[in-house]
Formats: sequence, structure tokens, C-alpha cells
Amino acid sequence: MSTYADRLHALREQLRRDRLDGFVVPLTDEHMSEYVGAYAQRLAWLTGFQGSAGSAVVLSSEAAIFTDGRYTLQVRQQVSADHWQYVPVPQVSIAGWLGEHAPEGGRIGYDPWLHTRAWVEEARRALAEKGAELVAVDTNPVDAVWPDRPAPSDATLAVQDDAAAGRSSAAKRAEIAEWLHARKADAVVLSALDSIAWAFNIRGQDVAHTPVALAYAIVNADGTADLFVAPEKLTDAVRQHLGNAIRVHDRATFAPALKGFAGKRVAADPERAVAAIFDSLDKGGAKVLSLRDPVVLAKALKNPAEIAGQKAAQARDGAALVRFLKWFEETAPAGGLTEMSAAAKLQEFREETGVLKDLSFDTISATGPNGAIPHYKVTEESSLPIESGQLYLVDSGGQYADGTTDVTRVMPVGEPTPEMKDRFTRVLKGHIGIATAIFPAGTTGAQLDSFARAPLWEVGLDYGHGTGHGVGAYLSVHEGPQRIAQPFYPGGQSLEPLRAGMFLSNEPGYYKAGEYGIRIENLVLVIEAAIPGAEQPMLAFETLTFAPIERRLIDPALLTPQELQWVNSYHARVMGVVGPHLSEEERQWLEAKVAPIA
Repeated sequence: MSTYADRLHALREQLRRDRLDGFVVPLTDEHMSEYVGAYAQRLAWLTGFQGSAGSAVVLSSEAAIFTDGRYTLQVRQQVSADHWQYVPVPQVSIAGWLGEHAPEGGRIGYDPWLHTRAWVEEARRALAEKGAELVAVDTNPVDAVWPDRPAPSDATLAVQDDAAAGRSSAAKRAEIAEWLHARKADAVVLSALDSIAWAFNIRGQDVAHTPVALAYAIVNADGTADLFVAPEKLTDAVRQHLGNAIRVHDRATFAPALKGFAGKRVAADPERAVAAIFDSLDKGGAKVLSLRDPVVLAKALKNPAEIAGQKAAQARDGAALVRFLKWFEETAPAGGLTEMSAAAKLQEFREETGVLKDLSFDTISATGPNGAIPHYKVTEESSLPIESGQLYLVDSGGQYADGTTDVTRVMPVGEPTPEMKDRFTRVLKGHIGIATAIFPAGTTGAQLDSFARAPLWEVGLDYGHGTGHGVGAYLSVHEGPQRIAQPFYPGGQSLEPLRAGMFLSNEPGYYKAGEYGIRIENLVLVIEAAIPGAEQPMLAFETLTFAPIERRLIDPALLTPQELQWVNSYHARVMGVVGPHLSEEERQWLEAKVAPIA
């Protein structure tokens, strides 16, 4: 099918054959993943939208695509207004829109393996007010009209050794068993791919840039487990690693297995387990406990081995980024660079480490107006030449066996304008506000978010994304439950108390539509703060990422003495951490970039 209009028409024809008046197409997979394998990229195939969050609704005579503020510009560039309405979330919910637009008495289809039970109930209520019906489908109609849909990955699993993981799988499963005993539960369903990877100390290659494998698991109260994964993905080394306490089954047998818990108390996560899992447990006679996956918080609290691994990965990755920044500064003014070629060069520097497993996400390589799209994804069609007078933003990261990195830097090509320097320095002030925050135990990311925004708010500016997300240990670059963001921001709530051992990003920004974008991102570790005379436990952040912050974009007059001291101290640490990994010529360049600002 050569055009997206053809694909939309084909889906409508399939809905007519299926006796449906509409269908909902989310951007997720049967594990409620944020990043999904190519086989599950239904929204991109249908609409052309390349963002990492969104949904669509197709009715017989109209269609809508739902995205949040991060994608306001991007969705309009990639999805045709001739066929699709642009609907902002969370201002308008999919259920609310269906309640307004679904035909009276209509049948609206959904795939129960791609939605939570809460979403199903919300949509069902909204449609009932119109006399319409929400209908679970056995076969996804998008799949029926997607002729060259990729097959799920058949890549083999790998063992994450105990030295890197910091704890054995047996110890982790014993902790889950204790959690089950405390709740008088017999078993817990793990459906989130990173939870399974963490609990079993395995990694995979089934999702681009995220080292997870397509699998399900059930952990029992005796510490044993059932792992459901395609058998061809298991090597002898993985089977030996899993041992006798983990029974391995074909992934295709997972749904039937859920019906074998009659009379048992089984926990499942209402945010991470799809409606079909709850439906199967109910039909099998299980008593379902809607509880958060016990791995979620345990995984977020990094142990000493994971922290040490992250620091080693950051030093290695920081050196690769410094080499790129030097190359960029020396190459860009002559012209000839594009967003695509710059991204490829940065990947080359990371690959030269010899231990890069993958990028941690598609590099955001954005110059000029593309920089104003926070989650921009460069393609051959969108790639712009990098020209004088522009700001170049690069948000990138690497996956290494000892850590996952994520860093953003901005470089001017030519002389930056006074406005660019003002905005950059205000973003830097917000970044420092987070980096230097000291706060009581129990504080949430929502309470800290305004620290980053205040310097922009002072002059009537803001940015439309969260300030920080959790990061995994050689796992997902976006990891919950911790966040630094406004209380109910696109992508989820940010009301989880921060705890020592959590990794987060610190990434305030500013975006001027059609002109440029600015973001300064480092990763940080939540640590206990030693405050003399403190009457309660206090926490702070330790910065983990080390790369120079561009001096030519800093207006020292806007910085307080304390902020200026932070910049100089940070840059001294950049030299200390990254310098030993560089050649003499590279060290000389870095010394000039991190020289103290008077």
C-alpha cells in the first residue's frame, strides 16, 4: 500500500467486514511497553507518526490521532491533516472523544492485549452513554491489512551475570516470594519486559535500543517461576543460568496457563498487565489482586554493583561524546554536515569504545527548527543541513553491559544570538536547581519540578515535557516509577517518593517553534545527604554524566555566584572523570572547554 490514505481506507474496509464502526490503535505492545518491536508499530504503519507515545481512533467517516505536548509539532509534520484530526492529551481523553464522536449504537473494536483494564472500563462507560458498545477483537484488524508486517524478533537471550546485576536471580525471586507471602498471594504475573529481564538476570534483543526479550513470567510463592518465551530464543548457557527452579514454556502457552489458577490468589499490575491477562485469570477462577508489580520499585533502587557499573559506563560514554563535540566544533563551520551525518558520527565514536551493545534510543540530532521538536526523530526525509547561525541539539545515549546512558548537549554553529544565550543560561539555571536540590525523604519528583522551571517562568517561558525520568541498569532508558515532572504530566504521574539509589535524568529545556531548541541533560543518582543538625533524613542528587556544557552559550551575568561555582566545579570534575580516557590533543581541547568562567 503506497500511501497512508490507502492504509486508512484498507483498515476501514476491514472494519466493515468485521462489523465494527471503529477501532482504537494504541502505540504499545502486549506488555504495555513504551518502546516496541517493529511487529507492534501499528500506529506508525497506519499514520506515519514516528513519536514514542500516541494513539489513534478510526471511525467510518472520521479519524483522530492523540498525542501530548511533546509531539505537537511533530504530529503535524508526519500525519496528514487531510485524513486525521489532531487531538491533544491529556486535555481530551480517547474515551471522552469516543463518547462524543462514536455513532449511536455503534460497535467500537479494541485489542484486549493492547489496553489496560482501566482504559477498557473508562471507554465502555463513555460509549454506553451513546448507546454504543466496546467490542474485544480476537484478531487485530490492523494486522489483517498490514501485508508486510514484520515477524517478532527471534534473537536469542543473553545472561546478565551476577557481578553486573549485583544480585542473583534466586535472591530476587526469594524477595518476590516474601512479597507474595506478606499479601497471602500464591503467584504474581510479570508482563513488563524490563521486570522479567531484571528478575531473571537475562537480557534480549527483541526491542530496538532496549535489551529485553519478548516473554511473560509467573513467580510463585515458593520462589520458583514459570517463564514463557519462544524456545528457539534459549541457548544452552541461558538454560543453565535459569536452572531447575525456573520452568520454561513456549510463549504461546501463556494465555491458557492463566486459566489454571482456580481458587488461587494471583497478583497482577493494573498499569502494566493488559486487560486480556485479567480476563483470562478471571475466567479461570483466580482471585485477582490488583497490585503494582513488585519488581518495579526493587529494580529502581540500584545496588552498589549497578551504581559502579553506571559510573564506569558514564566515563566511557562521556569520552565518546567529548570526541564528538570536538569533531563537531571543528567540522560544522565549514558546512556539509547534516543531522543524519552528525548522528552517524556520534554513533561511530561510541562504537569505538569496543563495548557498545546498542544505542539507548534513536539519537535526537536536531538543528535549527527541528531542535524545537523535543522528541524529534531524524530521517532521510527530515534531515536538515547544519548551517551557521543555528543551534544544534543532540540527545543521545548508549547501552553497555554495565550501564545505560542518556545525555543532551547543545552546540552553536557560528555566533549565538543574545536571546539564545539568555534562554540557554536560564535552562542551565534550572538544571543547576535540580542538581543542587536537597530535600526530605518522602519528597516526590512533582515537588521538585518547579526548581527547574522557575528561571524560565520568571520571563514567561516554559517547556512541554517532564524534567526527569528514571533510567535502568542496562535496561530501559525510560524507567519508572520515579519521575521529576508536574504532578500529572504526559506519560504518567510523578507522585512516587524519591529514594536513595534511584537513577534519574535532569533535563530542563526551552523550545522556540520554528527556530531552535535547548536542553541540558545529565543523569543523576539519588543519595542520602549528610546535613549537620538535620532533624529528618535528607536526600540529594549526585551527578553521573560528565561532558562540557557549552561556554559560548552561557551568559555569566545571569548566574548567581553559587551557580557559577557549580559550573566551574562540574567542569573540573568533567576533566577529572573523562580526561584520562582521552588523547593528549583531546585533553587540550577539553581543558579549554572546561576552563573556569570568571
